Amino acid sequence: MPNAFNLNRRQLMAGMAGAGLVGLSGLPLAAQTTPVRGGVLVMGIGGGSTTDDVDVRKLQDWVPVNQAYMLMNGLVEIDADNRAVPELFESWEAAEGADDWVFNVRQGVTFHNGKTLTADDVVYSLNLHRGDTTSSARSIAEAFKTVEKLSDSQVRITLESGNADLPYVLSDYHFLVVPDGFTDWSRPVGTGPFVFESYEPGVRSRFARNEDYWKPGCANVDAVEVIVINDIAARTNALMSGQVHAINSLDFKTVDLLRREPNLQIVQSQSGQHFTFLMDCTQAPFTDNNVRLAVKYAIDRQQLLDTALLGYGRIGNDHPIPVTDRFHNTELAQRTFDPDRAKFHLREAGLDALPVTLSSSDAAFAGAVDAAAIYRTSAAAAGIDVTVDRQPTDGYWDNVWMKKPFAMSYWGGRPTADQMLTIAYQSTSAQNDTHWYRKDFDALLIEARAILDENRRREIYWTLQEMIHVDGGAMIPIFGDYLDGVSNEVQGVTPHPMFNLMGARMAEKVWLDG
Repeated sequence: MPNAFNLNRRQLMAGMAGAGLVGLSGLPLAAQTTPVRGGVLVMGIGGGSTTDDVDVRKLQDWVPVNQAYMLMNGLVEIDADNRAVPELFESWEAAEGADDWVFNVRQGVTFHNGKTLTADDVVYSLNLHRGDTTSSARSIAEAFKTVEKLSDSQVRITLESGNADLPYVLSDYHFLVVPDGFTDWSRPVGTGPFVFESYEPGVRSRFARNEDYWKPGCANVDAVEVIVINDIAARTNALMSGQVHAINSLDFKTVDLLRREPNLQIVQSQSGQHFTFLMDCTQAPFTDNNVRLAVKYAIDRQQLLDTALLGYGRIGNDHPIPVTDRFHNTELAQRTFDPDRAKFHLREAGLDALPVTLSSSDAAFAGAVDAAAIYRTSAAAAGIDVTVDRQPTDGYWDNVWMKKPFAMSYWGGRPTADQMLTIAYQSTSAQNDTHWYRKDFDALLIEARAILDENRRREIYWTLQEMIHVDGGAMIPIFGDYLDGVSNEVQGVTPHPMFNLMGARMAEKVWLDG
């Protein structure tokens, strides 16, 4: 199994269907050809906080993830067709059973400090997420039984059990590479397209072009400046006034207005991004699954899609696997708005009514506060009295997420079902944000990874989705398209099924016209 993990035609078509770039008229943008060098790319990005840093173990929101990709490279990249393609690992091969893998380290790559990339750097970087660590990717790295250097140019990863999707797993944005022994996260050193210049958490940063960057046709601008603009209205105004070249996470309510601007591109990508109402399964009243089911039946999903997202997405069914994934459960009955069914589950929990406080902020997603208000109205018909506690965007991920018993959040999609289910639902995951723990779920998830028979794998993934749908603590009413606004001065823009801003790699790949 050399080089990139091969997809069959159906998988490839599903990946291609999961992304689309539309211009102001709704038609594909014209092809943009030869890159040119020069200029300073200014990006206004929401999803930053004064508590941020670029420690790869802590990455969890849009600003630090984009900044990390400006400074560092991953081992494997997910391309615009949702395929795992080589990055700092230039090729790989798996033994029978997919539990023993040998990866070849790309040669001729240097870090910003002049050090040559070797297997030692890769082993060190992966081990940041293994053993005694607070890394958000700890649960993923627990599958690595050993990570060892075979030579300066080869690394072997032996897994606890086989996983045919390992190249996809290694594309996770936490698995970025730093020099062996590196610890100074206040001034990161990587092999990425830009070199650290200045950084003020939650405010702004500036990185200069890496003149020795190894990827052809990339690192085209002289520098990139990131301005943290969490307020969506301010972010939109910055784009329209020309203060920034690109912004992420457009307000769904203003997309049609922005389409009228002749100097802007609207980048729309269908994806696995989904918006969540998180119930902490270890805190009352959500320890009772009847309460969780009542909450799920009390939301009008179509109204939420039409009103909060203005149709830029799809209805969700309380599990995280999108319709574009080949393992999406197509036979699971769609949960609908049913106040009487919600009241039934409240009675089963011994309740006549349910007062709850829902923590919300547009840090979760553009329109989250509006979505909370919509839910409050629909839930009232089911005897659920929702108090919306609007939280500030700054510090939301440190002070609210995974701490408040009922809160709003989001997940960017992952390229495989296993990756999404592992990082958000496996009991040992540091980002299991509903604190939902089931050993039978964990056992099936691990079993599915090593199975090469697609039909048997599908059966298991369908079961796992049903378990989350029926018993889990996440209400997932809607999937939302990624929507970015970009000046026509920016060339080389393409869609991406993973994240906003070309999979968080826009700065690396684009150039400025003229």
